Amino acid sequence: MTRNTVRAWSVVHKWTSLVSTAFMLMLCVTGLPLIFHHEIDEIFETHGAYEAPPLGTPTLSLDTMLATALAGRGGEVPLYLSFDEDRPVVNFTTGPRSNASDKEMHFASFDWTSAQALPPHQEGGVMDVLLTLHVDMFMGLPGTLFLGFMGLVVFAAIVSGVVLYAPFMRKLDFGVVRVTRSSRVKWLDYHNLLGVVTVAWLSVVTLTGSINTLSTPIIQLWQADQLAEMTAPYKHLPPASAEASIQEAVDTALAAAPGMRVQFVAFPGVAYSTEHHYAVFMQGATPLTKHLLTPALIDARTGELTAIRQMPWYAQALLLSGPLHFGDYGGLPLKILWALLDIATIIVLVSGLYLWLSRRRAPATDPVVAQLREQPALAPAE
Repeated sequence: MTRNTVRAWSVVHKWTSLVSTAFMLMLCVTGLPLIFHHEIDEIFETHGAYEAPPLGTPTLSLDTMLATALAGRGGEVPLYLSFDEDRPVVNFTTGPRSNASDKEMHFASFDWTSAQALPPHQEGGVMDVLLTLHVDMFMGLPGTLFLGFMGLVVFAAIVSGVVLYAPFMRKLDFGVVRVTRSSRVKWLDYHNLLGVVTVAWLSVVTLTGSINTLSTPIIQLWQADQLAEMTAPYKHLPPASAEASIQEAVDTALAAAPGMRVQFVAFPGVAYSTEHHYAVFMQGATPLTKHLLTPALIDARTGELTAIRQMPWYAQALLLSGPLHFGDYGGLPLKILWALLDIATIIVLVSGLYLWLSRRRAPATDPVVAQLREQPALAPAE
């Protein structure tokens, strides 16, 4: 690699790192507790105390559960129905109309065996604040898309850092930390070592995070593409009300996809459905396939199956990226690994910022200055 090529890559690495460091630090710091979101919620009982009934207790009809959820809601309509994975709980989202905004929606959980209402989720807690800051910085969709762009900038910094690692470390053994040298040299070595160690993980987390920020346009593309194709015969029909039994709709969907379980149901008129259908989204039983959803469209008037088809690759990529982003595939051990790599990344970011800010106080012969001035470090290993 020529000196000019190294210099060009160094400029890319320098400026992409400087531009994205503050946002990446924020994402790493807020993302660390979010890795254990489920465990923290259980410890502090943010979903309210709940004693699950004995295994094998019969569950009630979903029509009964729906009637209970709508009772006292002043004419609201059902929007979504979902199920907890580890307890017999059914969750309902209702609103004044099918296109209700997030602020107008009402969320409630019920014991599936008794239809008893469960304590509501404690909204506005620390974890909710961290999640909102991590997702959109309290700026809504513009904030989400901005963070997605920052993710791509971070990925450019990762790629340029990998390209530069060999020429900058050509006179040093891989992974060496020169503990007998100055503190700045040691921090440079720690920065390079941890950067190489975390490069694969950080690339995955960065790219999946950027994909997650595109959830709204991806779902809109699915609606305009596959969903429109599946429901073409209904295109010119007036909107339908939810007349068919929701229990029968779920049973029909499960019969068409043996071995799967229902994750959630979208009622007619909401974003994940059509004006004429229940959209029953089903998942597999393995840690991987439970994140790959297959929607079955059930006619909301007749209860008959209209279509069932796996979501397209771009929607499946979105569904897989969320759990992978937070290490939610291998249980607690993988989450712990994710947390350790997150901490290592924070050290990389802080050390890089320290080395850059302190460069003016160091002599021109300092090997750190040589590296930061877009030249390969020429200091001999000691």
